[in-house]
Amino acid sequence: MKKSSFLLLLSLFTIGAFAQQAGKITDPVEWINPLMGTQSKYDLSNGNTYPAIAVPWGMNFWTPQTGKMGDGWQYTYDAYKINGFKQTHQPSPWMNDYGQFAIMPITGKLQVTQNGRQSWFSHKTEVAKPYYYSVYLADHDVTTEITATERGAQFRFTYPKSDSSYIVIDAFDKASFIKVDRAAGKITGYATKYARGPLKNFKNYFVIYVDKAIGMAQLFSDSTFTEGTELSAKHVSAVIGFKTVQGEKVHLRVASSFISLEQAELSLQREIGKESFDATCAKAKATWNKTLSRLAVEGGTVDQTRTFYSCLYRMLFFPNKMYELDAKNQPIHWSAQDGTVKPGYKFAGTGFWDTFRALYPFLNLVYPEINKEMQAGLVNDYKEGGWLPEWSSPGYSDVMVGNNSASVVADAYLKGLRGYDINTLYQALIHGANNDGPAATGRDGVDYYNTLGYVPYDVKINENAARTLEYAYDDFTIYKLGKALNRPASETDLYKKRSMNYKNLFDPSTGFMRGKNRDGKFQSPFSPFKWGDAFTEGNSWHYTWSVFHDIQGLIDLMGGKQKFVAKLDSVWSLPPVFDDSYYGEVIHEIREMQIAGMGQYAHGNQPIQHMTYLYNYAGQPWKTQLHVRDVMNKLYKATPDGYCGDEDNGQTSAWYVFSAMGFYPVCPGSGQYVLGTPLFKKLTLTLDNGKKVVINAPNNSAANTYVQSLSVNGKAYDLNWLNHTDLLKGAVLNFNMSAAPNKVRGTKTVSAPYSLSTEK
Repeated sequence: MKKSSFLLLLSLFTIGAFAQQAGKITDPVEWINPLMGTQSKYDLSNGNTYPAIAVPWGMNFWTPQTGKMGDGWQYTYDAYKINGFKQTHQPSPWMNDYGQFAIMPITGKLQVTQNGRQSWFSHKTEVAKPYYYSVYLADHDVTTEITATERGAQFRFTYPKSDSSYIVIDAFDKASFIKVDRAAGKITGYATKYARGPLKNFKNYFVIYVDKAIGMAQLFSDSTFTEGTELSAKHVSAVIGFKTVQGEKVHLRVASSFISLEQAELSLQREIGKESFDATCAKAKATWNKTLSRLAVEGGTVDQTRTFYSCLYRMLFFPNKMYELDAKNQPIHWSAQDGTVKPGYKFAGTGFWDTFRALYPFLNLVYPEINKEMQAGLVNDYKEGGWLPEWSSPGYSDVMVGNNSASVVADAYLKGLRGYDINTLYQALIHGANNDGPAATGRDGVDYYNTLGYVPYDVKINENAARTLEYAYDDFTIYKLGKALNRPASETDLYKKRSMNYKNLFDPSTGFMRGKNRDGKFQSPFSPFKWGDAFTEGNSWHYTWSVFHDIQGLIDLMGGKQKFVAKLDSVWSLPPVFDDSYYGEVIHEIREMQIAGMGQYAHGNQPIQHMTYLYNYAGQPWKTQLHVRDVMNKLYKATPDGYCGDEDNGQTSAWYVFSAMGFYPVCPGSGQYVLGTPLFKKLTLTLDNGKKVVINAPNNSAANTYVQSLSVNGKAYDLNWLNHTDLLKGAVLNFNMSAAPNKVRGTKTVSAPYSLSTEK
């Protein structure tokens, strides 16, 4: 090859590589792909998400519906027919939905059933943005557009020339009601369908205005036509019809309420009023950009930038607002706990087993103002139901293990959030830690745990080792909160002592956490590859590391740093073998570990997600840097198959966003973030107090993944952690990145992050 030709090719390659770099982001919402994670199914989750058209933490979301009524997989990327556009509050397909109804434009033969009214569509004609959705319904020759407010939405349907144009409103089955006022162009009603209950006095009231004169209106019980202008039955649908000319646009204004039709009307007039579709759309976009702009990234690749903001989008939904604003703009809510309407804040739709790890710590750092409302909402949950929820959807849901509301409450207060009744929340934590409540509240096996120091394997309490390990961490957070509230030492010392209960399940002969029988003997036979049984959606290779608050204590149990690191290394080098005999099938979490190509590391589920950061505690931070970047590169992408397991209400996304910032909250309640490796050349975090945290890594690249050196506010920094209170003052972090690991920096004993065993 001639030298000139080589230089030309090199120049073109350089230009192409440079073109893949994203500069300063001024319109972050346009980098988001709401379809990330939607190519999922029961036996393999690539996220188990759906495109949510909404505003951050809105009370209502909207999504195109490809699944049948009641199917948790309400939108899947591989589907090819849409049967409606659904108001949803679904946290995940496993939890399913509540507060739902659907709207569908059709033409031609009048059909109200889901199969009858459905239409083929193509992703080629689909536009999905957080604030706007559009799709062409081929069988009806209609284009649907949607934009949203907190409690309302606007629809714009573009029809063909037809004397048989319709809109179907489906209030779903269980018990529903619809009334059509043709003269006012108004449809009102309610739906009561929910998946998790029981729910007392539950109704999702809706009001819909159409801007075109209604030519005909019909009501249906299931698919049976019923005379009249209103109908109450198990499953009610309504159809309104009219003639349209080619390209005619018909608009709907929609709002809903869990309180009353009057409240739905109030929200509609307040949030939408008479404004145009485009005006509502512009407001929703502006809301997204304002919220997203707390984090500004520069100098990543196009793919990294898209993935970052797509993950951030997922973190700004749950828990979602369940409160509404009365005529005086004061918050009120329907109580999922007692079925009455009460003053104050209310949120729902999250499982603390997932989200205590990173999602709530992220809110405490980046969006504390919304978590203040969430904490006030937890006060109301406790006052109205007697317990803090561990999974709310929208009331108490009997799923997952642990008492992790303790972490959610404690971390918020310890990181400076104020303005709500923390003393009532503390009493709620004490109550939950010493009692077994309904629907996964409190602690299952609490009497055993408080007397023996663990939940036994042989007393018919499932996932007992996982419960023990999580209770021990939760006790740590109660201890820390109690100290901050100046509670008596006799009280705080009790929880400090209980937080060491994790040691009761460590078997020195195998080096693993394992189930222990009531008589003090370890459960046998034992395999660290066995999923479930003593553990929750994982095995001992995953749960052995669940000592968030005392990693040094775990290091000591394992025989020192060298053995600890060797065991960490084994997670990656082992084959992805498994024992699924407890479940009797390969659950999707097992399959996702098996196909990831990372040995026993199961990032698609939460228990092991912090493990990548634990090398920092043993003086080998460069291995954290290696594995964190590897996970970011291989397991996340802003595509329909872009997650490696359930996204889970912002938690799996929060791991990525925190990791891209260069640190992660291994132990909520400690006030520390453990260092990793930043992903972008620059990231600017604008705090709620107006201060900025600027994270610079100018020589960051695909090759330069290791931290050669770090300075904080101009001073060399050798610690493997950052302090939350220091970041709140504003900070400049300068990372010098390199292609080779620095095996000196961060290796000192004093460089290790917090452990309770070494607490001064």
